[in-house]
Amino acid sequence: MTTIQIELSDEQAAALKAKLSEQGLSVEEWVKNMVDAEAPRQTHGSAQEAIAQILELQKHVRPDPEGWTVKDYINYGRP
Repeated sequence: MTTIQIELSDEQAAALKAKLSEQGLSVEEWVKNMVDAEAPRQTHGSAQEAIAQILELQKHVRPDPEGWTVKDYINYGRP
């Protein structure tokens, strides 16, 4: 665990504690909530799980009736 020290004036600290007390939060809880809200969401799946999900989705995709690939569609009409 990492500890971070933030310096506030006595007045600022008292005002923050009073405001958070009204919400039923400690300063520590409030900071943790803010960090959790700003932290990027992390997925816990592995690459193998992602590949398996993609392959499962591809089972339901029908081939293009004219045999076009995704690249063909992207390049269609381009010089």
